[in-house]
Amino acid sequence: MSAYDPPYAIARTAAEAALYLELSPCPDCGSTETDWQHQQTAEVLSCTGVCAGCGALREFLFSRPSHPYEGFGGPEASELIDAGQWLEFADRIAGQVAVDDQSDEALEAMTVARQAVEEVVKFVPPAADAVPDEAFWTEAGRAVRALDPGRFRLERLLLIRDSYSG
Repeated sequence: MSAYDPPYAIARTAAEAALYLELSPCPDCGSTETDWQHQQTAEVLSCTGVCAGCGALREFLFSRPSHPYEGFGGPEASELIDAGQWLEFADRIAGQVAVDDQSDEALEAMTVARQAVEEVVKFVPPAADAVPDEAFWTEAGRAVRALDPGRFRLERLLLIRDSYSG
């Protein structure tokens, strides 16, 4: 188990934990389809389910955030989802919205996409102009970066974020 696949992970919000579950394939078969059941205590969010692909029991434990944050998290970068995964998620959500769609659903989707890009920006250190290598710890995240590393420069991230304004 790597430092970024802990049995007891730090989730800044329930939304971040839910996205982590969506992005975490079953280690046995690779399926991402699991009917998650959630149990909460004051300190822990427990998510258990059976993989739809192979029937394996899956379980994740997340710490509960000490502060209620809007969106996916507070001012610090995620410890669950890497920079590449955040940008791929933002692109996927935004890509489902037609260019001229001004419906409430479309505006909400673009707000979520913008928030996901803001999560990528949090990985850029002060006075730096790009997301550093260590912000890509998953195979999926590194693959997104490999397709176009320039998208992780701060200037381009801010342009992407602004283009996803709802």
